[in-house]
Amino acid sequence: MSDWQTAFAEIKRGTDEILPENDLIEKLKSGKTLTVKAGFDPTAPDLHLGHTVLINKLRAFQQFGHKVVFLIGDFTGLIGDPTGKNATRKPLSKDQVLENAKTYQEQVFKILDPAKTEVRFNSEWMDKLGADGMIKLAASQTVARMLERDDFKKRYNSNQPIAIHEFLYPLVQGWDSVALEADIELGGTDQRFNLLMGRELQKENGQKPQTTVMVPLLEGLDGVQKMSKSLNNYIGITEPANDMFGKIMSVSDELMWRYFELLSFRPLEELEELKANVSNGANPRDIKIELAKELISRFHDEAAFEAAYNDFVQRFQKNAIPDDMPEVTVVLDHGSVAIGNLLKQASLVASTSDAMRMIKQGAVKIDGEKVSDTRLQLTEPGEAVYQVGKRKFARVTISGA
Repeated sequence: MSDWQTAFAEIKRGTDEILPENDLIEKLKSGKTLTVKAGFDPTAPDLHLGHTVLINKLRAFQQFGHKVVFLIGDFTGLIGDPTGKNATRKPLSKDQVLENAKTYQEQVFKILDPAKTEVRFNSEWMDKLGADGMIKLAASQTVARMLERDDFKKRYNSNQPIAIHEFLYPLVQGWDSVALEADIELGGTDQRFNLLMGRELQKENGQKPQTTVMVPLLEGLDGVQKMSKSLNNYIGITEPANDMFGKIMSVSDELMWRYFELLSFRPLEELEELKANVSNGANPRDIKIELAKELISRFHDEAAFEAAYNDFVQRFQKNAIPDDMPEVTVVLDHGSVAIGNLLKQASLVASTSDAMRMIKQGAVKIDGEKVSDTRLQLTEPGEAVYQVGKRKFARVTISGA
């Protein structure tokens, strides 16, 4: 596979739509260092994993040598993004925008390489545009064109108010692409109209239109609605490691693969291998732990993951004994039974030598307590749960005769 093909495959991974796709291929084949733009309005002080889907895609372009512009919409944040809203959103104050923007910059560099990232604010050119420039920009599009946008159309047809300033938002976002002479713009699928507006304005201003790369909106913990703080179905990237771990482990087995595709940096071949492992009997929980390890290590560090994992095991897994398990009775032979023989009789191991190996690996437990003595002799009648590995359990009754 050639360099551009490798880059294209990784960039296309997990995307929803690329317009036009052939245009992206030609730009990658050209060998030119591309200017790749993505805008973020600092409307909230913290980012969650849903935001990072787009940032991960910026990272992919960065790894293939392209110029990444992380654009903070301090000007557009004052307007308020109407995307997906059924009512006019209250604009933020300048102080709120600047405070949130500072936090954004601190957080994105957990993913992006700061040495290869250009951080810009769209107030740089919008403040200079002035009233005359804004009127000219507004004159470039019609009300009919704006009402082609899905959320505007729905609000208009249902007689819900649309403030005039909301029409300015896609125009300003499009003008950002002109100001930066963007080759590529990234955005969520809900930004389609705004992204294409950038192409139109670039054409009108004598620039080659940008390619738009749209990524899907990540579902939240409920697996239905998009990840959102307002819906309380989110995983914040600055949350304590323990909270992140618990939330990731609560994700459904099906949604787990979606998170792997959009959030993991593992090669696609590895993801296919993990899926095959589950198909062949591996516990999805163990795969989910791998996802938690990658994400927590990225936003905290590996030591934080280990502490969160150990805490999770102590609090949840120690008593996580299945309700249904084989019930076995083992009779004492001359007053005792060796641990290896008991495990074999309970069908938890194939042989006594296998039992010795599992004990040495720390994989054998009695009522949740690890067994370390390979020569352990059990002498007291009674009942206990014996466990080998993560999935083999048996309720064993030791009988005196």
